[in-house]
Amino acid sequence: MNLFGEYKNSLKMPEVEEVLDLIFYRPIAFVLVKAIYSTNITPNQLTVASILVSIASAVFYAFGTPLFVVIGAWLFLVHLVFDCMDGQLARMKKNGTAAGRIIDGVGDFVSTVVVFIGLAIGYQIVDYDPLIWWGLVVLTMLSNGIQSVLVDYYRNRFMDYVLQRKSTFTEEIDVFKAEFNRIKDDKSKWLERITIDLYLRYSALQANMIGNKEVQKAFVATPEEYYKKNKLAMRLWLYIGPTTQVSALIFFTFINRFDFFFWLMIVVFNLVALVMWLVQKTIDKKFTKTSIQ
Repeated sequence: MNLFGEYKNSLKMPEVEEVLDLIFYRPIAFVLVKAIYSTNITPNQLTVASILVSIASAVFYAFGTPLFVVIGAWLFLVHLVFDCMDGQLARMKKNGTAAGRIIDGVGDFVSTVVVFIGLAIGYQIVDYDPLIWWGLVVLTMLSNGIQSVLVDYYRNRFMDYVLQRKSTFTEEIDVFKAEFNRIKDDKSKWLERITIDLYLRYSALQANMIGNKEVQKAFVATPEEYYKKNKLAMRLWLYIGPTTQVSALIFFTFINRFDFFFWLMIVVFNLVALVMWLVQKTIDKKFTKTSIQ
């Protein structure tokens, strides 16, 4: 298999990858994964490394000086590359696990939160009124969370239907609930227990945001029909995806215009999310009758 074929196989599915991932982060990650492929480095170790790098980024942001926040931005960029590497390594070695996906998701959440906290601490010292600054950061964090949950939901639903895989929102949840019950009294499995518990709580939050009936909805459509009707919508959702959001933070750090970043996240991206949610509702209605479990 040629390099392009290997690179394509290292992706989740090109249609659900964000543009910046496809053209920048994942190509760099792929080269690095090829370099470590023959080593004993595991995807989970890369996830931990990405979290540690994001914590280092947060520390530099917390100093609040122009030089240090730029270093923090570069470190956050490195975190994004590491974040791509774990999944690509797992897919190339075919040793990915559902638990590994959860750990990766938890890592993404922790990394984003700590960097926002670092940003809030750093700039409350040297710039805006602390109350206004913290308010903007908190609103941005909430916007980031809402947008990420929506994109994650529609991306997983797209892959579930198109790839005809086990439902992320029903069957897979049941598997994790059973696994949590199996290990809940095993003290040696504390990390797995905490990880699964966080995932189940996240899934419940996602179901509440989207609507439990919506999450359990089953469309009467072939994979080809679902793909055709949702391909464009999926691409538009990805323009407000997590990689785009944090890349915007990195860019506006470089030009020292965090006010632009706040406006982008709180106003523009939230408006796009609302419009896309309404568009998605319209697309869903075009399918044949649905059945609610």
